[in-house]
Amino acid sequence: MQPSIFVVEDEADIARLIRHHLESSGFAIRSFTSTHNVISEAEKQPPSLFLLDIMVPGGDGLTLCRRLRDNGALGATPIIFLTAKAAESDRILGLELGGDDYITKPFSPRELIARVKAVLRRFERPLTKDVMKIGDLVIDAGAMILTVRGNQIGTTATEFRLLEYFSSHPGRVFTRDQLLDAVWRDTSFVTPRSVDVYVRRIREKIENDPENPRYLKTVRGAGYRFEVPK
Repeated sequence: MQPSIFVVEDEADIARLIRHHLESSGFAIRSFTSTHNVISEAEKQPPSLFLLDIMVPGGDGLTLCRRLRDNGALGATPIIFLTAKAAESDRILGLELGGDDYITKPFSPRELIARVKAVLRRFERPLTKDVMKIGDLVIDAGAMILTVRGNQIGTTATEFRLLEYFSSHPGRVFTRDQLLDAVWRDTSFVTPRSVDVYVRRIREKIENDPENPRYLKTVRGAGYRFEVPK
């Protein structure tokens, strides 16, 4: 069965280009020229990934991303932004709102395909079926479910992969580059700054006080370390 991608892009030429190259790479495409009906259609037939332009009629891609992340049925679906807004502040905002990647226009079709495949690889179920119980966290690797203090917490595929990797190596300090190699795998398009964004998002989900974390510690000048509370 072909992986399906919902593409939200209002520029007809770019939408045709995206469709052509993604379909040629084996993906099934649903195209939207605005944010209207995207969520209702996705609830009927959930896609494997959303590819969102930021500046589109009927709302914007950032708001749509936020609504998707708040949707129980669609919240874990990977999201890639595809936009002309190239400033680092825009990229960071997109990641903070729940994006798994951020591609700026103009882009090469080869890069687009590589990054779509890289994000989808992160969403694949891990081979391990381990369930880790650490403090008040339960990390079910096989089902990709995080439970914090008895409550199931929604995560993106990237967030879960990063937390799983940290918790599988307690006490070890990882640099940002090491984390990129281990979790993102294809690091040619990702910056170390992305790691900081995801660490902050994970802390907001697992820590009582994200500013004074018990689990996910910063090691100044080195990187990050996951600790098991005593």
